[in-house]
Formats: sequence, structure tokens, C-alpha cells
Amino acid sequence: MRVALVINRAARAGAPSTVPGAVADLLREAGVEVAAHHPTDAASTTGAIIDLVAGRPDAVLVAGGDGTVGAALAVVAGTGIPLGLVPTGTGNDLARDLGVPVLDARAAAAAVVEGRRRSIDLARVRIDGSERVFSTVFACGFDSRVNERANRMRWPRGPLRYTLAVLIEFIALRATRMRLTMESADGSTRIIDEELLVAAVGNTASYGGGIPICPGARIDDGLLEVTLVRRAGRLRLLGVLRRVYAGTHGVSAFVEMHRVRSVTLEGAGLIGYADGERMGPLPARIEAVPAAAVVLTPR
Repeated sequence: MRVALVINRAARAGAPSTVPGAVADLLREAGVEVAAHHPTDAASTTGAIIDLVAGRPDAVLVAGGDGTVGAALAVVAGTGIPLGLVPTGTGNDLARDLGVPVLDARAAAAAVVEGRRRSIDLARVRIDGSERVFSTVFACGFDSRVNERANRMRWPRGPLRYTLAVLIEFIALRATRMRLTMESADGSTRIIDEELLVAAVGNTASYGGGIPICPGARIDDGLLEVTLVRRAGRLRLLGVLRRVYAGTHGVSAFVEMHRVRSVTLEGAGLIGYADGERMGPLPARIEAVPAAAVVLTPR
């Protein structure tokens, strides 16, 4: 068995990790031929995976977060080459959905040697003049503003920067007029045009390291779940947020959920994020791509 291991050293905010090396050692002990690659940035990571897939390995194994995994899935989709995960990023929401333990070398190696192949859906997004895929959640509104602010901040460093960005955006809380055109599983269309705080489109249930924003999303049903949070005051929004973290926000009067095949989102001044990465400004069209890729998961 030949496995190509791609290691994103920038994952987990640049923190060094011995996990990928341990995975490689365990696989070699099991008789697997492992070739490790260490690209230095996002562009070289994608380029390395393209070159590796052209060589037709038995599997591609990626060590990194959701952004790195998403880039790899975009390349292996449709090739039949399975993707294995070594989750070492900050969010790791796809790994969480697939039951792959975080920072666990033995579990990651076992998924390659003894695990099973599983077909999963992806989501295709057309935005800002380009077409991309993601595996977890696309979101815009309050949370994308938090990401935008955090990315602009030079101080403080680490997780505290994100926390401070959340507090600033919460103080400046504002809803934005959004228009969503949704196509359901039966082909019917529904349009929503109102002021919203958050619009999230989930291929998986969670984003942001386990926040179940789209609790009904399933990664292999050919559909996406849309979660909308309507305009609310700060006190009421705090109550909604508590429910979001518990995955029970579907019962809130300020939350609406839909199962769709595709959705188009429009809104002035809004930026979309998916897999923890900046996708670009709206409008965006997102559609489910059933059984688009094959992954290796624990038994």
C-alpha cells in the first residue's frame, strides 16, 4: 500500500505537532509505504496534492485543519482515491463529523490500515467569480464579521484575538438584509427576504470547533441544511447563542431551518466563510454534490 502524507505545519495556529510523524512511523511499522510532503503555504499544498494524485497512490493522508482538508477534497473528488485525515487544526469539524479523533496518531493510522471507505457529500459554491468546494459549513453575517475583524487585528495573538473580535461585534450588533432562494429536495422553490443576523449552510452539523449550527445536517444524504437567525436584541440573542452551543436552537422563535439541494444567498457588504477560510463577498450559489469524495474512517 502506498500512501502520500501531506503535512500542513501552519495548522493549529502554527503550533508544532509530533502527530503526523508518529502516524507515518505507525504506518511504516504496519508495512505501508509512506511518502511525506511538507508544503509551505496553501498554494503549494494544493499543488502538491495535485501532483500526488496524478501518481495514483492508494490513499492521500492530510495532516491539518478543515481548510487543508477542504483543499485536498477538491483535488481527490471524483478520482476514487480515498482521503485519510490526521486532524491537527483548530476546528477539525469534518474529522469530528466522521468520528476521527483529534491529535490521535494511532487512530489516524488505524483508519488507513484497518478502517473503512465512506462516500461523503461536498458542497459546491460559486462566489466572487470562482467555483470552490467545501466540506463543513458556509456562513455569513455575524460570524463572518467576527472572522473579518479577527483577521484584521494584530493584537492580541492566539485565541484571545477571536474572543475580543466576538465581543466587539456583539457590541456593534446589527442585522443585514439578505435574500435567499432555496430549492428543496422535491424541486420546489422558496424565497426568504428579510433582516438576518446569521445565515449558515451546512454539509456537516458543526463549525468553529464543534458548534452545532446545523444540527440536522448529514454528510451523506445529498442535501444541505440552512440555518437562519433572525434579528433579535442582545439579551434574546444571548439566549439563542446558548441554544446554538447545545444544538437546541431549532425550537427558538428567532431561528428557522430548511433542508435544500441548493441555495443562493444575496446581501450587500457580506462576506462568506467556509471550512474556516474566506470565500469572498456575496452573492453566492451553493449546491450539494452527493457522494463526491471517498474518505477513510475508523471502524
